[in-house]
Amino acid sequence: MKNVEVCLTPDLVKTYGVENKIVVVVDILRATSVMTTALAHGIQSITPVASVEECQCLKDSGYLAAAERDGKTVDGFDFGNSPFTYMDKSLAGKKLAVTTTNGTLAITRSVEAEEVVVGSFLNISSVANYLINQPHDVMILCAGWKGRVNLEDTLFAGALIELLGNAFDSENDSAIAAVALYRMAKDDMMGFLKNSSHAKRLKGLSIIKDIDFCLQRDVYDIIPVLKDGELVIREKTYAEL
Repeated sequence: MKNVEVCLTPDLVKTYGVENKIVVVVDILRATSVMTTALAHGIQSITPVASVEECQCLKDSGYLAAAERDGKTVDGFDFGNSPFTYMDKSLAGKKLAVTTTNGTLAITRSVEAEEVVVGSFLNISSVANYLINQPHDVMILCAGWKGRVNLEDTLFAGALIELLGNAFDSENDSAIAAVALYRMAKDDMMGFLKNSSHAKRLKGLSIIKDIDFCLQRDVYDIIPVLKDGELVIREKTYAEL
């Protein structure tokens, strides 16, 4: 049977290994929620990079560019890390370069995987259905916060595993813990997260509406995947239409 495991922070990736696995990268507040939203609203592709310097180079070559550190837009960049920014129809068809505090780092550490998928509550059922129909083991990689575990990404991991049901097995303690945590929180995730470090951080920046939005389930029916260094929407096969 296929196996699913949870890596609670990118700093632990080397202890798991990503080869021959589908890695689902999740950064609920807010990078992967933003990436899902941007692609759903017509952004052609997203190039995730680890550093501000790399993002600046892509900006200089004509990309739209978004850079975030500690929840704030980096000086010199027009775009930050709010999903509402990318609902602008004028951005459709454009290429976007992105660097964030945690999410893009997690993606860049997953590039040796069989496939890298971007997950969020906004597209969780689409991701689950896709994984069920693939032959590979899965690692859910939580972006966390600067190498530390965070609650919101762990909740997503638990929710995704619950949706995977009997299609996957797991002997991974992090996966067991994530499911248990999600079952505790699922009836009021906003209330559960109100005292979490990242929620407090975003509230301090007056970004409550971002938190509310990012906790919504199944707003979009898309699966962002990494292809040749760019995140794009995975095209459905004929059998899936």
